[in-house]
Amino acid sequence: MADFPRRRWLLIAGSACVAVLLVAVGVAVGIGVEHHRASTPPITAPSSTDVGFAQDMSAHHDQAILMSRSLPSSADAETRNLASLIIAQQLSEVSTLRGWLTWFGQPLTSEHPMSWMTTSGHMHTATVAPSSGDQPPMPGMASVAELAKLTGLSGSAASIFFLQLMIRHHKGGLTMAQAAYNAPDAAPATKQLAMAMIGDQGTEIAQMTLMLNARGAAPLASQ
Repeated sequence: MADFPRRRWLLIAGSACVAVLLVAVGVAVGIGVEHHRASTPPITAPSSTDVGFAQDMSAHHDQAILMSRSLPSSADAETRNLASLIIAQQLSEVSTLRGWLTWFGQPLTSEHPMSWMTTSGHMHTATVAPSSGDQPPMPGMASVAELAKLTGLSGSAASIFFLQLMIRHHKGGLTMAQAAYNAPDAAPATKQLAMAMIGDQGTEIAQMTLMLNARGAAPLASQ
């Protein structure tokens, strides 16, 4: 994949206001969250997995935040409440991840998304339908066409499509978190945060699947 489409995808993944906020307060919030999690051993010298996971999961979370904020107001209350919870949870995690990156003087985004997974034995190959345009650089991410479609829907159709996109998105995040947790060079703090993501997103996948079933719909096919 050419560098230009990858940079384009990383820009699409997050809204400008989120990026400005997180760059400005990333260190302070990130360190604050880690202080609150006193049991998490600090990262003293980040490995390529630590850096790559922090960069890519931040960008992956950015799109989940963007999708949640793009959910039309006509969606049902249960889905809108879930979207609000996803925004709060993933903003906190992005702040932690970008706080680590800033603390160690590392770029907030990667020029070569997912390259760290090749060294940890979990090579990623993004696949989307040919009609969706540029391929997302990370597993589970929505295409440009899918993001545009979400904003154009209303009511139950918006709720269903949001849940379908977010289930697939979370499954992609699980793939990344599992790779980080299993990587031999990952720091204990990275492993602990990855394990927390596995638990949280696994629970939310189950919840959203039940919500889809209640609305007479099924998840999208895996990428």
